[in-house]
Amino acid sequence: MNHKQSAMRPAAKLSFLIGLAIAGVILSGASLLVAQAPAQSAAPATAGARLDIADGTTASYRVQEQLAGISFPNEAVGTTSAVTGTIVIAPDGSVNSAQSKLSIDARTIKSDQDMRDGYIQKRTLETDKFPTIDFVPKSIQGLPNPLPMNGQAGITLVGDMTVHGTTSPVTWNGIVTFARDGSVAGRASTNFTFATFGLTKPSLARVLSVDDKIQLEVAFKFKRS
Repeated sequence: MNHKQSAMRPAAKLSFLIGLAIAGVILSGASLLVAQAPAQSAAPATAGARLDIADGTTASYRVQEQLAGISFPNEAVGTTSAVTGTIVIAPDGSVNSAQSKLSIDARTIKSDQDMRDGYIQKRTLETDKFPTIDFVPKSIQGLPNPLPMNGQAGITLVGDMTVHGTTSPVTWNGIVTFARDGSVAGRASTNFTFATFGLTKPSLARVLSVDDKIQLEVAFKFKRS
């Protein structure tokens, strides 16, 4: 019996060594898998963007008026391409109001009637005293964060607009299109009355009446950085 146990010891020793080798291979493989496993995801990359007004942006007003000798209303439209400014989007998708502002040069707004333009600039807007219409955005809804390189989104932009020296909150509604070249384009509009900013309605010989509501529309194009 003792002789048999003595004879089996080399085999047992061999089995033990083989077991150690297998265990080593398993442990080495596990270590390799741990080394190659991706690290825990870090915090998501911050978004945010700076949007600067680019060429091709225009601003227009639209007002319904009733002209003498015409039985149906006429829409008075004045337009300018003198629009400047920047909107800064913070990393959390909110608007950085301290660094954001859009301005329209009211002295350059033109319609199809020189007489109307002269009255609006001298009497209604008094552009010699208040040459610009300024808008400072406070919040924005519907804008993807981060900004994509394609697709569209409906947005609502709320902020303070200053016209004729008077500041009042306004809400813009619009649609934005994102392009692969990094541009952000679209249209947005807001409505207000003459009384909102203490404006004088145009009073001309050919104009019997002017509607109280004014629509201001911006066809914008931004370049992002």
